Amino acid sequence: MKTLKNIFLGILTLLTLQSCIVSGKPNMDFFKQSGYDFKGATFASFNVPVFMAKPFIKKALREDGESEEVIALVKKVSKIKVMTVDNGSKEMLNEYSRYLNDNNFEEWATIKHNGENVNVRVKQNGETIKNMMITVNSDKELVFVDVKGSFTADDISNVINAATDK
Repeated sequence: MKTLKNIFLGILTLLTLQSCIVSGKPNMDFFKQSGYDFKGATFASFNVPVFMAKPFIKKALREDGESEEVIALVKKVSKIKVMTVDNGSKEMLNEYSRYLNDNNFEEWATIKHNGENVNVRVKQNGETIKNMMITVNSDKELVFVDVKGSFTADDISNVINAATDK
């Protein structure tokens, strides 16, 4: 869990840079395209320029003593989108899960810690994982992270194991 929080912290720190694109509209496909009524949910979306983010994230992970597996995974990332939702609902999360299932995302891990749930889903093309969706929820606050890259199953399993070991 600490690993995921560190990644989120690194990403959010980078969002203060001017070259980041910040919006009050959703940047994830489900939220942009669905006719779902979000009933007062407030969105904040960030598109993180990966070429700027990688060095900062790797440095922060090394300073926090994170495993080399996590740092190796960061090197393989090609695109990151982050979206936070205030006043989200359980129904919204269920619809989002259905959307991911319909779009061939496989659930790889659900980590529960201190009232927060972290869900990791991946979309594979043969042996290569091209897309990883990470969802963090606690009550009505939700964080969605869309990570694109070229990963192997071992890469992601090592990161999940490193996160659960801590």
